[in-house]
Amino acid sequence: MEIVSGRVLIKVRAKPEESKATAAAIDLLGQVLAVSPSQIVLLRGATSREKLFRIPLAA
Repeated sequence: MEIVSGRVLIKVRAKPEESKATAAAIDLLGQVLAVSPSQIVLLRGATSREKLFRIPLAA
């Protein structure tokens, strides 16, 4: 994971079929940001390489 031009770039090995890659990205974000994956919401990009997530603020 890295930040480039204000965007977080994530690379996962899961294949982009049946939302497996999206689920892997959510799991990775949850681990790195110490947030439960169930609290991360996909806002845009379900079938795209570029995705927009809503991540809650840490308490």
